[in-house]
Amino acid sequence: MFESDSAALGFELDDGVATITFNRPEARNALNDDVTRNFAPALAWCAESDDVRAVILTGAGGAFCAGADVGRRRPGEQEEPPTIEAQFQAMKERHRSMGTALYALRKPTIAAVPGAAAGAGMTFALACDMRLAATSAFFTTAYARIGLSGDYGVAWLLSRVVTPAYARQLLLTSERVSAEQALAKGLVNYVYPDDALMDEARSLAKQFAAGPPIAYRYIKDNLDEAFLLDHPTAVAHETQRVVKSGSTHDSREARAAFAEKRKPKFQGR
Repeated sequence: MFESDSAALGFELDDGVATITFNRPEARNALNDDVTRNFAPALAWCAESDDVRAVILTGAGGAFCAGADVGRRRPGEQEEPPTIEAQFQAMKERHRSMGTALYALRKPTIAAVPGAAAGAGMTFALACDMRLAATSAFFTTAYARIGLSGDYGVAWLLSRVVTPAYARQLLLTSERVSAEQALAKGLVNYVYPDDALMDEARSLAKQFAAGPPIAYRYIKDNLDEAFLLDHPTAVAHETQRVVKSGSTHDSREARAAFAEKRKPKFQGR
């Protein structure tokens, strides 16, 4: 069982659903060393553990995540900044272990967004399979406002979640997008009243946790390749995966359950 070493990142596991919570409400859950030190191993544990069948990513205190804590000076920070190359290498590893790892999880992931999702916070939401927003939630890329170009794969992810034209608009203007606007543009899947968000997220996550893990993994593989392969190659890869998934215990169990008019019990094998 993964255990966070800081209250800044919460972690719970219940009935196959791992809930990861950004927990710095006084800073709108902005990222700091305590959060990032624990977020990467939490994601790695979720990826490896058979006990995890679905993941919820959320934030405490009415915000999701406001991105990097840009105004914070770290204790003992050097007067001379690291070289560009040193910064690049450190940031590349940080992005790989968090943003890329979240997107690469072969288990269903849900971002439950109760409030502000800005900068890297918005990018983490985009890296999840589905986004559920509270009525009071809002999204902003925010990077241009502070003279930055974007990180954690925001341009790549945003261009796949919404139209390329709208992705350019959001990145260049850093405009604030309300929950209802996000729903209309396909940025989120559902909008719920603030006090119903987490119940709805848990209900969906439990549905995924009770589902077929192998089929979900292959579905995510197919979706990822849809933007990368030509049609005949994509069809060939899908065919390989549907044959493999059709030969699993879970597929046989689903067919038996259908015939017997009962719910299947998927075991991930």
